[in-house]
Amino acid sequence: MYGRGRPVILLHGYLGSWGLWQETMSWLGRYYRTYALDFWGFGESDTKRDTYVVQDFVSLVDQFMEQLGIMQAPLVGHSMGGTVSLAVAIQFPHRVKKAVVIGSPIVGSSLSILLKLFGMRPIGWVVYHNLWAFKLSYKLLAPFYSKDPTWSKMMDRDVSRTTLEAFFLSIGSLRLTDLRPNLDKIKVPVMGMYGDKDIVVHPNQWKPLIDGVHHARIERYHKAGHFIMLDEPPKFMQTLKDFLDNESPPL
Repeated sequence: MYGRGRPVILLHGYLGSWGLWQETMSWLGRYYRTYALDFWGFGESDTKRDTYVVQDFVSLVDQFMEQLGIMQAPLVGHSMGGTVSLAVAIQFPHRVKKAVVIGSPIVGSSLSILLKLFGMRPIGWVVYHNLWAFKLSYKLLAPFYSKDPTWSKMMDRDVSRTTLEAFFLSIGSLRLTDLRPNLDKIKVPVMGMYGDKDIVVHPNQWKPLIDGVHHARIERYHKAGHFIMLDEPPKFMQTLKDFLDNESPPL
């Protein structure tokens, strides 16, 4: 937790952790009380569970808010975290004041072929037990993932703390997720932020979002990839704050 004021909850993506949000929390904490939690099996979270699917993370957000006495708050999610944010808005509408999704898949089939393969147990097992090769691959391709020179180091830290089960179960369930049939249930303000150079999730996922949530605000970043908060931090943070500051009522 960082800062004072009204609460805002930040949710990380696949193979990430709360550490992804450190700069965002430092800046946003001047105006809001920011929380960033780790999904089960990632970062510093509990690793002794039977399952690590998207629905578990949806329930986790509800439990997290219940335990901290947060009745309602904006949810800001990156990648898988954004998918979770929308799912919480669908299943626990009383919890969500606003929802922000950043490079998030609305339909799991929009994931890159590499991530889809990670969700298959035999392939996920092999990759997980040869993380040195996986780390080498994304270090070589780092400029295509993010313009931030520290990105690969952040990935090293978070990938090393991800459990085997979370490694393939979470992305396997995300691959099968399709929010489209229930998007019309979302009545709170929504903003989708997508980078045109995203190679992790198809950059056109803003289209099914706006088709299902007609009142959604879409922000496209022509020079950013999957990690918009790292690629274009000033514009990202100001756009996020403007959206959070706007006291527009639920639709």
